[in-house]
Amino acid sequence: MPKTCIIIEDQPPAQRILQKYIADLGTLELKGIFSDALTALTFLQKNTIDLIFLDIHLPKISGIDFLKTIHNPPKTILTTAFSEFALESYEYNVVDYLLKPFSFQRFIQAVTKASSETKTTLQSDNTVSKREESFFFIKSGYDLFKVLESEIMFIMADSDYTLVKTKNRSYLSSETLKQWKEKLDDSLFCQVHKSYIINIRTISKLSGNQIYIEEERIPVGRVYKEDFERKIGL
Repeated sequence: MPKTCIIIEDQPPAQRILQKYIADLGTLELKGIFSDALTALTFLQKNTIDLIFLDIHLPKISGIDFLKTIHNPPKTILTTAFSEFALESYEYNVVDYLLKPFSFQRFIQAVTKASSETKTTLQSDNTVSKREESFFFIKSGYDLFKVLESEIMFIMADSDYTLVKTKNRSYLSSETLKQWKEKLDDSLFCQVHKSYIINIRTISKLSGNQIYIEEERIPVGRVYKEDFERKIGL
């Protein structure tokens, strides 16, 4: 379980909110507050920290670029007003993505998620990497397109077809949603509605019973809600 933490955030109001949440939680020891990532990097070279609360938009270098410079960074919770970096962030030991403004309850959920990650999870990183290289050939019209499983953002049922949405384009597939569900990695994908399967790593925001993946707003069906919340650690 994380015991020590630092804040890397250049906005004083956001610093104060995080400082208060950490104090109210009572299980973390705050070791420092830094307004830029380079100063924090100097601190981390001499000190061992369990958890970082990291803003993305920082002076000098961004939070994402900061993570790229560290070998085996501490567990990191991103705190940002911008959702577009959610997908990229999960490549760098990021355990959660808090979209400002966030509540104390949501803060607790993020810290709990960081605490629940076990050595078994860390040891399975290589397995996950190999799994993410899985791919499918999607027949669309007269052509076959190779699509990496990790690139799929969501799949939507569309009459007798399914629409497979990736970052760069969409594919109309003749396979049913049920067929997709049977072959997709169950740890990465979740059916959230009778018409939708989503890649949980591509979620940028949750609002009520709505999931946001980039500009797409996807409803969470009542039947699927419990399984979905379990998979994302709520």
